[in-house]
Amino acid sequence: MSAAELKTPGGPDPQAAATSVADQRPAEVHEPKSSGGGGRRRRKGALLPYLLIGPTVIAIGAVFIWPLIKTVIMSFQDVGRKELWLGTDPEWVGFEKFEEVLTDGAFWDSVYLTVVFMIACVVTTLVIGLGLALAMQRMSTWARLMLTGALIAAWSIPLLVAASIFRWLSDSDYGVINMVLSKYLGLDFQGHNWWLDYKQGFLIIGAVVVWGAIPFVAVTLYAALTQVPKELEEAAAIDGVNAFGNFRYVTFPVIKPVFQMVATLSVIWDFNVLGQVWLMRGSKPEPEYEIIGLYAFNKAFESNSFSQGAAISLITVLLLSGVAVYYLRQLLKIGEVD
Repeated sequence: MSAAELKTPGGPDPQAAATSVADQRPAEVHEPKSSGGGGRRRRKGALLPYLLIGPTVIAIGAVFIWPLIKTVIMSFQDVGRKELWLGTDPEWVGFEKFEEVLTDGAFWDSVYLTVVFMIACVVTTLVIGLGLALAMQRMSTWARLMLTGALIAAWSIPLLVAASIFRWLSDSDYGVINMVLSKYLGLDFQGHNWWLDYKQGFLIIGAVVVWGAIPFVAVTLYAALTQVPKELEEAAAIDGVNAFGNFRYVTFPVIKPVFQMVATLSVIWDFNVLGQVWLMRGSKPEPEYEIIGLYAFNKAFESNSFSQGAAISLITVLLLSGVAVYYLRQLLKIGEVD
């Protein structure tokens, strides 16, 4: 078809001619699609996260979930030394072991002692840790690095070594504590035995617990303090707010979520203290030092009632479940803020 015919009034319609020309073009060549290759790659990509996290899930199940299931089963059975060693089927006793524990006055005495000891340790740890964090904020760089290194070194010391150090410090004949109190403070503590009175003994045990917990609290709170905007503190100071008011109304609201998280962890850790008491009393703690962890240990291994020990462990989990839920809520709130 010539161009003259397209321009002639009586000629064919230009749009129809264009369509006719387009119809004469060769059809596009489509490459054949691979059969299933892309689908397999997509499936592998979707499964990859589960394959990567699989070993961790298996490890957690083997270390935590399976022992917890066995503990629950054991608490409803009568498992003694014979059943544990010979593998014989234990008798199912229902809630009998829980009734024995909950009706035992020694159990509630240990709970009361544990709660009082835990509160004292947590409050002391938080106060000293927060004080160190505030001091680190005002230190020079080299001094802060040295203090941080010392805190990490104290945190990394094994519990057995820490207990040995504090047993030497509190020794009645050669202890540094008695020497300092007698020589420098003028108090009569020469040859004083800190373990004759269980309240004084708990002061030494509490010192071991606090000494081991302060590094984590101090470093964590210092990291939170670095997130406080300096402009807010400077504006409050210009408005005439003193140092305490500045901390109360400006600094603490910013670090409050982290402070609550650290406090909750400290409650959980200090409620489950056992090794400090066990080591400080030479693996033979007196009845006055029987906190709930030691009570469960004695029931399970001294009285050979493993089912009672399992029941006490589950009761302890229930007592701490509210604290654990609160801790998880704080983590979620921090995640929302971030």
